[in-house]
Parts: sequence; structure tokens; C-alpha cells
Amino acid sequence: MRQRTHKKEVSTSAQTTAQVQRKHENESRWMKSCLFALFVILLLAPFTLIMSRELFQHLVYKHRIKVPFFVDLNQPVDFSLNHTINMYLTSEEGISLGVWHTVPESHWREAQGKDLAWYQSTLSDGNPVFIYLHGNTGTRAATHRVGVAKVLSALGYHVLVPDYRGFGDSSGEPTEVGLTTDALHVYNWAKERSGSSLVVFWGHSLGTGVSTNTAVKLVEQAGIVLDGVILEGTFNMRNEKLPFHVFSWYYWKFPGWGYFFPEPWAENKVVFPTEENVKKMKSPLLFLHAEDDSVVLIHSAQQLYNIAVSAQNAERVKFVTFEGSLGYLHNGLYKDPRLPDIIKKFVLTL
Repeated sequence: MRQRTHKKEVSTSAQTTAQVQRKHENESRWMKSCLFALFVILLLAPFTLIMSRELFQHLVYKHRIKVPFFVDLNQPVDFSLNHTINMYLTSEEGISLGVWHTVPESHWREAQGKDLAWYQSTLSDGNPVFIYLHGNTGTRAATHRVGVAKVLSALGYHVLVPDYRGFGDSSGEPTEVGLTTDALHVYNWAKERSGSSLVVFWGHSLGTGVSTNTAVKLVEQAGIVLDGVILEGTFNMRNEKLPFHVFSWYYWKFPGWGYFFPEPWAENKVVFPTEENVKKMKSPLLFLHAEDDSVVLIHSAQQLYNIAVSAQNAERVKFVTFEGSLGYLHNGLYKDPRLPDIIKKFVLTL
């Protein structure tokens, strides 16, 4: 009887020892797996960060969304712009910009079959020239962009609609500096050919940041004051949050790594200091904003308007709102029947 009890105790002790050993082995395997996973993360994260620069650009500019799809940007006539020519301008080495030039609607019959030289010669006919700087996503063929071109053309104005680098069929990748360089080049190109004609910027959404950047650059570098600037659906970067970058934690946890692996957003940092820009601008300004704009809330534009008025005066800075019940949201102001008179009145004050 005693012998059986002893054997039973020995057997139980052996089982306990085996369980403890297995537990230690499992913990050891788990620890090794965690260390291996951490090693892989530390090894691959810098390279993933480098590859993610393009993702960050897309989150901001959405330039790879080529809407509308399956269109030929060489054929503006497909969008009922039958007095428009497609051309390409080189804003800097290696960067080709696709641009549409629409002449005043009154010239549509004369424009039929004309070449690029004829279109360029018309820029000096005394009619105002508008450079439309569009927002992010899509191309110059987007419905609301075509709509603005038609409104301005019907008023007797020339319209230049470029796609920034990386957008549409323009080459390169978008950065804030690059977009500003593109807008500056289009302005200089138009100014060289327009003689004494007014040259006005119309910026929409992202294009408002590009417009104000370019206007300030012209003032600071060349003492040139734009004849006028329209800001539609303008944003204040101080109030708008960019998408959170999924890899930013890496630099918080491992300070100093940025020396070897620059942050993916460092080279393409998005600032668009519109609030500071409107303090420096000397051009007459017209703010256009829909009350139901859900992309950029109207109070953001109102704040910028107040700052601009303080920097200039209420005679040179105007703000026009469009009732939310009209349903224009962020892109639909071109539909408003009052818009032509609003634009015409603004131009007459320039």
C-alpha cells in the first residue's frame, strides 16, 4: 500500500515538472517570436516609410484619381468647349503641364480650326485673362471646372485651366512648392502675351492655397501685384487637419532615426499659409463660399475674410455667400445664375 502511494507521488511530481518545462518553453518561444517581430519592424519600417511618401502625397492631393475616367484631355471639344485649345507648357525642366485655353465665347466661330499661334495672339485683345487653379482630385475636365470656364468665357474673358504637375496628363509629382512654381509659370507665360489685359487668379479649394502662395511670391520677389484674386471654397490650414500619418509613431518612439531616414512628409510638407498670405497680399480679393460647404466650413473663409479686410479694406475685399438651401456644397457655385453678375462687378472694380 505504501509502495503504491510512493509511486503515485513520484508520477504526479514528474507531471508537474513536465508542465513547468512546457510552460517555460512556450514562454521562451513567445518571447523569441516577439523579439523577431520587433526586429522585422525595426528593420523594415524605415524602408516602408520611404515607400509611404507617395501614399502621403496621394492623401493630400489625390492626384491619381483621374476623374472623369477614360477621357482624352487633348479634345476639350468633347466637353462642349468648342472654342478651346489644348497645349503643354514646361514650368521647369522635366515638368510638362497640360493647359486648356478657352477664348471668349463671342469668338467661338472664328476659333474653329485655329492653331495654337492664333489662340496665343488673342490673349492681347484687351479682354481679361483668368487663370483657374483647381482643387485636389481629378483633372481640368471635371464638370465643375468646365462649368467655371464656360461662365467666364460667356462673360467675354479668356480662361487658362492648367493641371498641376502630377494631375491629369501633366508630368511630375505634386508638392506645395511645385504647384506654386507651376502657377507662377502659367502667370508669367500669360502676362508675356496679354499686353495690358487684366490677369486674374481664380482659385478653388486647394487652388486657393496655390493662388495666395503665388500672389505673395510675386509681390515679394518681383514687386508684382496681381490684378485680382477670387478665392472659392478657401481653407485655412490652421483650422484644417491633414490626414494622420500612420507611421508618425515611429519617429516619436525612436528619436534620431529621422537623421538616417527622413520623415516621408518632410520633403513634401504641406503648409499653404493662407492666413499669413492674405495679410501680405495687395490684390483686390473676392471670397465665394456656399453655406452648406461640408468640405471647408464657411467660418474658415469668414475668418480669412476678416483678416484680409484688416490688412486692406472693405472696398478691396468682398465676401459673397450662397444659401445652403441651394445645395451647391463645395463644387457647385458655377451653377448659380447670380454668379456672372458677381464676377462682372468684381472685374469692373479692378
